[in-house]
Amino acid sequence: MKYIAIDDEPMALDIITDYASKVSFLEKSGTFRDAISALNYLQQNHVDLMFLDINMPDLNGIQMLKTLQYPPLVIFTTAYSEYAIEGYQFHAIDYLLKPIELNNFLIAVNHAFEQFQLKNNKKKTDNNKVKKNTQSEDFIWVKSGTEYFNVKLEDILFIKSEGNYIEFHLVNKRIVALDSLNNLIQTLPEGLFVRTHKSYIISIKQISSYERHQVKIKNENIPVGSLYRESFLNTIK
Repeated sequence: MKYIAIDDEPMALDIITDYASKVSFLEKSGTFRDAISALNYLQQNHVDLMFLDINMPDLNGIQMLKTLQYPPLVIFTTAYSEYAIEGYQFHAIDYLLKPIELNNFLIAVNHAFEQFQLKNNKKKTDNNKVKKNTQSEDFIWVKSGTEYFNVKLEDILFIKSEGNYIEFHLVNKRIVALDSLNNLIQTLPEGLFVRTHKSYIISIKQISSYERHQVKIKNENIPVGSLYRESFLNTIK
């Protein structure tokens, strides 16, 4: 499980990182001293678990969580017990009071891992259903503002992430939707679309040429990031 920790106290981050290093299924993706930096990271990166302090300057943990349309699993870490009821309204995995003890930390992350496995098993089941239906379903519904657009898969050139929004670049128009590439890639048919970059998903059939570092679709040169290059090349081959 990839995790991030957000806390304005350096010592609290050190404790979480130290405890997490003792757990085989936890992999650190980053630590942040403020909620804004963490939000910017989450716009472009997927994580499975978030250790989240509540009482922080500018934007507290509860306020940050409200801005996320698809938040990861959350374990609250705070010195203030009065936030507990509000915290659990967000279906948090656990609520750890500082100073955090190792045994309580282990209980919380084990519970998180159970939820993570359940979520992944459900996702695999859902993906199998999508794969079985790809021959009969050749479109997706895309919500833009208050409208829903019937978008044919064959009309999609590529999809680009722009902050909290994604842009569908189609053969004859462009549609902007409030979503993320991390969520979208789970619903698109496997083998027809591939992610080439943290900001791009492309239609394989629309590629006119490609190199290791970029692909060309129509008149657009789309980057192939190093993290996605091997997967992209394997898919193309």
